[in-house]
Amino acid sequence: MANLLHLDASPRNQRSHSRKLSGEFVEAWKHSYPNDTVTYRDVGQNPVPHVDEAWIAAAYTPPEQLTPELQEAIRISNYLVDEFLAADIYVIGVPMYNLSIPSTFKAYIDQIVRIGRTFALAPENPTNPYQPLVLGKKMFIIATRGGSGFSVGGQYEQMNFQTPYLAAVFGFLGISDITFVEMENDELGGQKLTEALALARIQIAQLVGKKKIFSQHT
Repeated sequence: MANLLHLDASPRNQRSHSRKLSGEFVEAWKHSYPNDTVTYRDVGQNPVPHVDEAWIAAAYTPPEQLTPELQEAIRISNYLVDEFLAADIYVIGVPMYNLSIPSTFKAYIDQIVRIGRTFALAPENPTNPYQPLVLGKKMFIIATRGGSGFSVGGQYEQMNFQTPYLAAVFGFLGISDITFVEMENDELGGQKLTEALALARIQIAQLVGKKKIFSQHT
């Protein structure tokens, strides 16, 4: 049995295709692996706080030296990190906003990228001072975009700071097994959107159907 953490980053509700597709992915996963548990967090409609000065002070203070004020400043982050680390599998629905990701999802990432919790600093190793602490996990990211041409080989590939950033930041934490389902033409409508949704759903069905996609499901 594995624990799946499902994250949605779109502020839209019914009109969000990233939200719809991530939900369909999780429902298909639950059907295939009914013994798995699912934890859901919606940072698009229920944003987490942005990092502030008190948060930074708390994050870099030894736990035994935290004042009550600093404990409160880092409380939400501690909860989010615990939740993140408890998961074996991640399913994330995230749209492209202005070539990157929504600020609400960046705020979530800033809350969970924590020294001593999700990565370690080893200054004695100048060639590799950052050590990942989130190992042995699997991540699926449903990445949607309003336009087209941002995928590999596309006209606007060099302007895509959505999927490369997500691969880099989660890879920094140690999650290297990341599969992207990329859906473009979100805002174009018509046949192009219909075809894009159909292709994404085929990819999702294929991914969930792979019985050995994760070691706990062999």
